[in-house]
Amino acid sequence: MNQKVKVHIALWIVTIIYGATFSIAKQVMPIYIKPFAFILLRVSVASVLIILFHKSFIKEKITDKKDYMKLLVCAIFGVAANMMLFFKGLSITTPINASVLMMNTPIFVIVISMIWHKEKLSFQKLIGVLLASIGAIMLVGGRKFQFDSDRVLGDMMVAANAIIYAFYLVYAKQLIHKYHPLTVTLYSFLFGTLLVLPFGAAEFSQIQWLTFTPKIWAFVGFITVGSTFLTYVLNAYALRHASSSLVGSYIYLQPVCATIIAITFATDELNFEKLIFMVIVFLGVYLASIKKAKAQEVIMENE
Repeated sequence: MNQKVKVHIALWIVTIIYGATFSIAKQVMPIYIKPFAFILLRVSVASVLIILFHKSFIKEKITDKKDYMKLLVCAIFGVAANMMLFFKGLSITTPINASVLMMNTPIFVIVISMIWHKEKLSFQKLIGVLLASIGAIMLVGGRKFQFDSDRVLGDMMVAANAIIYAFYLVYAKQLIHKYHPLTVTLYSFLFGTLLVLPFGAAEFSQIQWLTFTPKIWAFVGFITVGSTFLTYVLNAYALRHASSSLVGSYIYLQPVCATIIAITFATDELNFEKLIFMVIVFLGVYLASIKKAKAQEVIMENE
């Protein structure tokens, strides 16, 4: 299978999982598990899975001691601060507000890439990002997005998370080209677990496990295994073979997947307006992702 096709398949799987995460996480948090406890559970379970997988198939070691500090930075921005801000923010604000604010991530990725990697912003990419942004915001209910005094702190946390995650997507790329993607993910999660532990330990001890219904257990499994372990591994793989901007632009497809999932389970209805917004998102992501062959080679060499 063509490498480019594999990258897009990986990013589609990540997008589908993330598209369902907003609503599923909200079903568990904060009623059954508080935000920081949920993050500790996520990173610890994912760390165990990554260790088992890495020791079985990869078995790669860090060759340069200086890279441990870079991996610590990845852990701070890509795991600890990223997850804590997002989940704490989501527990305060609404899934709609969180979804809309996360739409800023690809824009931050492009800006940081331009500064960090001297990546040029073409007119085509600019139009693509703007189209995808407009379509995604309207699809998740842009008219329902509203600032509220009770939610503004949560909105600020999600917005900060978007910036931090964008930085991670750009910063981690150099390491992912040097080491196997799963090696970078492994150390990011190991360091991330240690960073999250002081914040989540108290809340973790308060979890009432016996109150969990089978549905809640399934939701917890989805978040810890699906939207943590699997998505980070697939994102790392995609970053190794594609630009940070392309990986970031797939965030715009998350509300499309969320809408399709909702329609499939009869919790939402498809109408002409939503169909138009989906088409706009697809067109925007397409314009933002396609590049001339030579331009792509230059970007990959620089990154």
